[in-house]
Amino acid sequence: MTKAAGKGGRSGARSAGAKTARGKAKPPARKPWGGRFDGATDPAVERFSASIHFDKALARHDLRGSRAQARMLGEVGLIPAKDARALLRGLDQVEAEIERGEFPFDPALEDIHMNIETRLRVLAGPDAAGKLHTGRSRNDQVATDLALFLRDAGLATEHGIHQLRGVLLERAREHVDTLLPGYTHLQRAQPVRLAHQWLAHVEALGRDAGRFADARARIARCPLGAGALAGSTLPLGREQTARELGFEGPTRNSMDTVAARDGALEYLAAAAIAMVHLSRLAEELVLWSTAEFGFVELADAYSTGSSLMPQKKNPDVPELVRGKSGRAIGNLVTLLTVMKGLPLTYNRDMQEDKEPLFDSVTTLRDSLEVMAGALATLEVRRDRMAEAASDPMLLATDLAELLVRKGIPFREAHEVVGKIVGHCTRNRLDLRALTRADLQGFHAAFDAPATELLDLERSVESRSLAGGTARVRVLEALAEAEADVARALARLAPEQRP
Repeated sequence: MTKAAGKGGRSGARSAGAKTARGKAKPPARKPWGGRFDGATDPAVERFSASIHFDKALARHDLRGSRAQARMLGEVGLIPAKDARALLRGLDQVEAEIERGEFPFDPALEDIHMNIETRLRVLAGPDAAGKLHTGRSRNDQVATDLALFLRDAGLATEHGIHQLRGVLLERAREHVDTLLPGYTHLQRAQPVRLAHQWLAHVEALGRDAGRFADARARIARCPLGAGALAGSTLPLGREQTARELGFEGPTRNSMDTVAARDGALEYLAAAAIAMVHLSRLAEELVLWSTAEFGFVELADAYSTGSSLMPQKKNPDVPELVRGKSGRAIGNLVTLLTVMKGLPLTYNRDMQEDKEPLFDSVTTLRDSLEVMAGALATLEVRRDRMAEAASDPMLLATDLAELLVRKGIPFREAHEVVGKIVGHCTRNRLDLRALTRADLQGFHAAFDAPATELLDLERSVESRSLAGGTARVRVLEALAEAEADVARALARLAPEQRP
């Protein structure tokens, strides 16, 4: 052994508290949990692997799971009843400290599970606290926490979506008779009712809510008791803990239990789709609030000014929602990428599930809230919408369909009307100014002047098929959607947690 090595100076790993290359003393390193290890974890590894700064969001869910665990251990006789009672009292104290903001979160303790267990050693005594983890691994513990979190997050998200749908329905009912152009390719296409357009977003959001409800149906079984991957030799009461935590029963395969992150992936996928739907709605608000459209004006509370140009009123809220959709999409891709190459069962890579999940939950929650506020308070410029809807070219399809009703093949009718539109465009003519003779110059089947054939209100009302923009259909759709939202909010209300 060299002199330097004999002093423990330069060979092998640095000791705890050794100086770094920059001469600054490292903080004392912590020995890894369990008796397997003799050496301390490098502080850089502790920083790199710590998750307490984000997984403390699971504290309430971890406490619920630990209460169920403590009660079960006591009832099946794996721990004395007095220890079970001490654990339950201690867990209540931990929850109270967290709620008061007094809990001593310690990054050196790595995650929320070890923070709570370490605090229990003080509150319930080291002997009782050391028994809480009987028959439990952090693998099934975190899977349980995540399942509980996803159930609550899914409920809250579904509730927020239906609230936004409710706002859209309120505004739609105000604007059943407000007409504007519908667009394809951002070009004016055909006239529609504003209520009909907002009902389109209500439909899309309804499917989003359904995706979150469907995802919750697959979080029906309790992971607790699956252990690290193979279950336990101890007589754990899995049915009991599942029942207490509100699950249908225990999971059926211990390996799948700790290896799966389907629930998180489903939430992220549903959130990404919902954010895309919100982004499209936000884009309409951005466009419609421009001077070029002038269809709406956002309330001051949902707009910002320019740091340089005094006249500006910027639609920052919908722009931010539009931008944040990229985060939701990225969060889904992140977790899919983490999971795609992992063998069964648990791998530490899976710690990377929580930050993207928590971020998407918060991003979607906030986006739903601000979009509801922006829509509830914006001013609709009916005059500008009516002016745009009066564009006679929006009724060109009506002319073609008029010929179809006279027995003309649609392709022929389409070509005829296309020639009429081209003629009016080249000569800067109003389509409605064409006489009967003018129209018959393109096809003999026309039997009246354009002023008689083309009428905006009649055009909208004639689209009375199911799902159309005729007034009667819009009113039917409104009533149906309002009833759907009312049923959904009534169903979700008892399940909402404070």
